[in-house]
Amino acid sequence: MSDTTSKRHFFHTATALTAMAALFSLSACSQSTPSTSTTTEATQAPEASSTTATAVPAVAGYKPGEIPPIPLFKVPPIGVFASNADKAVIDATSKISSVPGVTVAPAVCDGSGLVTNGGNTVLGGDGSGVSNNGDKQVVNNGDGSGVINEGPVSIVVDGTGGGVYNDSSTGLNIVISADGSGTYNSNTLNIVISPDGSGTYNNSETGESIVISADGSGTYSNTKTSVNYNLDGKGAGVYTDPNLNIINNGDGTAQVNGQQVKADKAPTAGKVGKFPKVDSLKPVESCGTTITLEDGVLFDFGKSDIRPEAAATLKNLAEVLTNAKVPLAHIYGHTDSIGDDASNQTLSEERAAAVVSELKKDGVTATLDSQGFGESKPVAPNTNADGSDNPAGRQANRRVEIFIPAF
Repeated sequence: MSDTTSKRHFFHTATALTAMAALFSLSACSQSTPSTSTTTEATQAPEASSTTATAVPAVAGYKPGEIPPIPLFKVPPIGVFASNADKAVIDATSKISSVPGVTVAPAVCDGSGLVTNGGNTVLGGDGSGVSNNGDKQVVNNGDGSGVINEGPVSIVVDGTGGGVYNDSSTGLNIVISADGSGTYNSNTLNIVISPDGSGTYNNSETGESIVISADGSGTYSNTKTSVNYNLDGKGAGVYTDPNLNIINNGDGTAQVNGQQVKADKAPTAGKVGKFPKVDSLKPVESCGTTITLEDGVLFDFGKSDIRPEAAATLKNLAEVLTNAKVPLAHIYGHTDSIGDDASNQTLSEERAAAVVSELKKDGVTATLDSQGFGESKPVAPNTNADGSDNPAGRQANRRVEIFIPAF
């Protein structure tokens, strides 16, 4: 082949290849154009949505379209019941003071009843009692229930966890049922709680008003911040404040100031807590006062004569009884188990009589009587579990008791 022929052949071949390349290039462009357009639209949509979402206003701390939960208001403390419960304790010990060598304590009685001091105090011996003292009146039924009235304060306790407290001087009124429901009213706060966990809360000091229903719906409003919203308990709700309006449809969408956005459902309202139970009143544990004098303070061993050192103690005691205007006192003598029963009985009687005589000599005008019990009423074991001697127990048993009924 000549050089001229070869050049022509190469030129035609190159031209054909160029044409084919152009054809393939056009074909590829025509096929890829729709795909490129679709991909661009898919990647741009989230960017547009994100830009829109960030521009939508929202409640502080929440995403656009979300509505806050209804606040679960706290049950206020009811310590006024406990702080006044001790007023239901009817006891005469506060009128009798301890002196050196003398122990004063409440007495426990099993009698059927006692009326003293002109009917001011009535004690049943079963934990019940009634007391009237000036503006204070107490009725303690002994079963945990009772009534306390003192000045402006009135308290009723039902013994099963419920109660009523009213203070006319402060305007505080509390009514609580055993199931935890009740009402609380003060000058600024009103709370109502139902057994099913629903309730209302109104606070004039903070401007807040809350309503919570048992089905999970509820409303919140604040007159000081102009925030108002409600929940239907099924995921929908409406929120408004001076700059924001939200309508949550409960289907994953919401309108925020008229703009449609995606949003989680609105929450349901929770249950309101219950009022704590009112503690039952303690039964009346005392029907009077017991004054105990150890025999070592009063007598030498085996003797019934008042020791000179004990005379001063009894004189102090006589002054206490006189100042307290004690109307009646019983003097009881007791011994330990050393010696025979007969001699212990005689010794206990003589010691009780000696104390009566000394108190009268010191000016006690109360009615006094005496009785000896020998070793029959120990307050501690005379011997240890292994049968050995128990000196401390015997010392406690050697005593003279002065019982003063409540008055």
